[in-house]
Amino acid sequence: MADNNSLPGGESLQKQIKDQIVTVQILVIIFLCINLLLIVIFFTKECFYTTTRYILFAVTLLSDSFLLFMSDIFVIINQFHITIQVWLCIIISVVVLVYVTVTPVTLTAMTLERYVAICMPLRHGELCSTRNTIHCILIIHCLSSVPCIVILSTFFVSASLSFYKQYQLCSIEVFMFYIWQQHLRSAIYQLQFLIMSIILVFCYVEIMKVAKAASGEDKKSSKKGLRTVVFHGFQLLLCLIQLWCPFIEAALFQIDYNLFYDVRYVNYILFYLVPRCLSPLIYGLRDEAFFNALKNYVSFGLCKRNTI
Repeated sequence: MADNNSLPGGESLQKQIKDQIVTVQILVIIFLCINLLLIVIFFTKECFYTTTRYILFAVTLLSDSFLLFMSDIFVIINQFHITIQVWLCIIISVVVLVYVTVTPVTLTAMTLERYVAICMPLRHGELCSTRNTIHCILIIHCLSSVPCIVILSTFFVSASLSFYKQYQLCSIEVFMFYIWQQHLRSAIYQLQFLIMSIILVFCYVEIMKVAKAASGEDKKSSKKGLRTVVFHGFQLLLCLIQLWCPFIEAALFQIDYNLFYDVRYVNYILFYLVPRCLSPLIYGLRDEAFFNALKNYVSFGLCKRNTI
């Protein structure tokens, strides 16, 4: 009798898992298509790929798209309980660990670019040249690699050689043998985001001072810069919440597995998938030049289709 009663519950859980996987796949495909459209538009005009803020915007698009794809692989592997050798998991995790930080660091760089444009306009052309922007992208990736290097260094020191050939469900938790490793990972991310938050607040205060002192067109530009900084702050907040999610989920795992599973699914949708698409889309729509290019591209595509 107990087995019969438990069977419908098991089937219901399996159906729920399948529905959630299908939902995730649909969202990932939609978001990747939107990001791909924005990337294509970026290459349609020379002013986009020769201007610092648009180049950095394209970096966030590529980073988010890559992370969406890799995280989706993680979801599929874990949902279907596919085990892989640890050395292969390390390769996949390196990419995810680096690019999960690239976007917030790039947002900070974009905020600094707005600060230079508004507070130091005479030096903007010199500091934000295309060559310096390429150097900035390299620095962004170096800074984003720091958490990955620290996490994997503690793992390499702790793991035996035989462990690399073992089959495991691939997740970051595989590399955490001791509680201090989790605390260290948390401390690095919190420090990183504290520094980025300080930079963001500093830029906001300085731009606000210029906005109060400015008049006419300069005042309008300064206020637009303020709104951009606030938007970057909101994006950083979403990224910070995303980093807190694993610690909340770990606590729920000890209480109730079903609750843990549901919360993890909601967190993945709200704080992982949605910000990786909506934030770039909103940023692109807010920019007048980019919005006009998007409108022209879509209009041209529709006209071409109707002609055919």
